[in-house]
Amino acid sequence: MLPKRKQQYRHLPAFILLALAQEPSHGGAVLSVLSQRMPLFRPDSAAVYRTLQQLEEEGQVASNWDTGGSGPARRVYRLTEAGWQKLDSWREDIEVRLGYLNYFLETYADIRSHRAR
Repeated sequence: MLPKRKQQYRHLPAFILLALAQEPSHGGAVLSVLSQRMPLFRPDSAAVYRTLQQLEEEGQVASNWDTGGSGPARRVYRLTEAGWQKLDSWREDIEVRLGYLNYFLETYADIRSHRAR
């Protein structure tokens, strides 16, 4: 069962920051990276662009226009120091959540194994 879209977007800022930590990118490239590396995640382009705008308003990313390509100009985003700090915060949050999820999985497996006897 896939998570509801609203729940799925809870960690979208974390994944966008992670993608931008690897290399500065435009919104379409960020969406492409997320779709390729996490096929079940499936954020829509509007959510990615809204999140990029929010991250920029919060000072976690900065952008500039790339006009050097053959196509239209693209806004390229990169992490700021505040973005790196937020990425550290996301790592800590996810580690705690993983601990809770591992507890659930281990306890569930234990219960199921005792019930099967």
